[in-house]
Amino acid sequence: MVIDPITREIMRNALASAADEMALALHRTAYSTIVRDCLDFSTSLCDADGQMIAQGVTIPLHLGAVPSAMEQLLSRFPDRIDPGDVFIMNDPFAGGMHIPDIFIIKPIFWDEVRVGFAVATAHHLDLGGRLPGSSACDNTEIFQDGLRIPWLKLYRRGEADGAIFALIEANIRVPDQTIGDIRAQLAACTIGERAVHELIRRYGLATYRAFTADLIIYTERLMRAEIASWPDGSASFTDYMDSDGVGGPPVPLRVTVTIRGDTLTADFSESAPQVRGALNCTRSYAVSVVALCVRAMLREQVPNSAGIFRPLLVITPPGTIVNAVMPAASSMRGVTGFRLIDAMLGALAQLLPERVPAAGEGGNSLVIIGGRRPTGESYVFFELLAGTWGARPDRDGNDGLCNPANIASNIPIELAECEYPVRIERYGLVQDSGGAGQYRGGLAIERSWRLLGSEANLTIRSDRRAYPPYGLAGGEVGAPSSNVLQRSDAKVSLPTMVATGMMHGELIHHQMPGGGGWGDPLDRDPAAVARDVRDDKVSLAAARVRYGVVLDPTDLTVDLMATTALRAALRAERP
Repeated sequence: MVIDPITREIMRNALASAADEMALALHRTAYSTIVRDCLDFSTSLCDADGQMIAQGVTIPLHLGAVPSAMEQLLSRFPDRIDPGDVFIMNDPFAGGMHIPDIFIIKPIFWDEVRVGFAVATAHHLDLGGRLPGSSACDNTEIFQDGLRIPWLKLYRRGEADGAIFALIEANIRVPDQTIGDIRAQLAACTIGERAVHELIRRYGLATYRAFTADLIIYTERLMRAEIASWPDGSASFTDYMDSDGVGGPPVPLRVTVTIRGDTLTADFSESAPQVRGALNCTRSYAVSVVALCVRAMLREQVPNSAGIFRPLLVITPPGTIVNAVMPAASSMRGVTGFRLIDAMLGALAQLLPERVPAAGEGGNSLVIIGGRRPTGESYVFFELLAGTWGARPDRDGNDGLCNPANIASNIPIELAECEYPVRIERYGLVQDSGGAGQYRGGLAIERSWRLLGSEANLTIRSDRRAYPPYGLAGGEVGAPSSNVLQRSDAKVSLPTMVATGMMHGELIHHQMPGGGGWGDPLDRDPAAVARDVRDDKVSLAAARVRYGVVLDPTDLTVDLMATTALRAALRAERP
């Protein structure tokens, strides 16, 4: 059956809206702050063969995980999927990503014929393990990460398996919130199922099946046409994480990107072997990175379907940090994904320089404070900090906006202080932290938490201190990150990745990195520098030293003659 373009577009938008409706339902019915406020979840719809046909406007880095998960599910249950079944899984070695991310997958049937799958993935506050939050950079094997759930039927023909729910509840610190979030995922899948039924009811099963196959082919055609318009070539880039999660040496992440005709290859073979700490990631996560970066370069609107992946060849040798094998820990693999994005963009900047921004903050920082309330109940305060962007080839980086690879948000201050024994004492932008350039990098975010309860565990996942965000085309690097624990008698500088403790009254202050600059700082419009000084984003001293702009200290207007002379002098001093 041939699907005409108008019908394809109507049905495509209906599916995309359905995936978004799934996401909205999950967001509004979730119990935990990590899902409800930090927005760490995603929703998708797949066809009968498990190929993705829609994804909600949720976390882009989950894009490549769904195909891997569906492939594993169908290989384990080739002939044992019935109407009313619902599957659950979080095992990184069975198609998952890391222990905190639980997949809930509901097969969709029409008159006893399987027509698709609804998928909801959510990061859960706690799934057991060494430390509250089930995430610690210094875990050294997956068994420390938390409860590992293989592919199981959570529901069999509509009947819940109470033993699975009981097993999960017995192994986690905040069962009410975790089970509540699982039920929110179930609700999202039911909404996806309903939307597919409505489409089939309207267009008929034959048309629906023809459309889903056509959509994937159409997506592939768009992707290949776009890649074919890019210049052929090959470029490599290496970026680094500050450590391996357990205090070891920097970890190199190297990619070689090759464009040949309508195919793009990303080869991670020269990246580090898998590391001791919990920074290892699965192949599906590396595939997500490549798909995201390539998609960000496109000029055409492309559906979120399995066709995205067909022109992409991703090489990830087993046993490397981008394709870990048992028993590698991976609970903090998020920072690796963000750094892989920076490496991919660094390579693409050499091939498509007019499309690629300088490095942003390097991903969301993660701060987890876990302890017990006076009642004896456990709590897990999970904060994902939204950061800043690097400068772009035609404009400044965004200040205080989440990394493009994510949609995460910080927890509102009032809500954090209402629900947890913490007080937020500082939150804002950091002056002079954006990399200087013709276009300035975004400013770093800083935030401080004071512990009001009794002693608690503190876990921090950050990066970009030893290797700050890079600039492009002559732009400067952004400011590095910092972690300072203020005790009663001293201030202690903590590593970028650390698991430690906090006592009552102590304060942890975290500064994220600033974004890298793009272009020569001495080419920046003096009026833009003056505007930044008036907005307290750039100091008077930095305006002179980094940008060569002289301002009248009384009214902050530009002294053009002095600026011209100073810039000429600064250029003459360069090697």
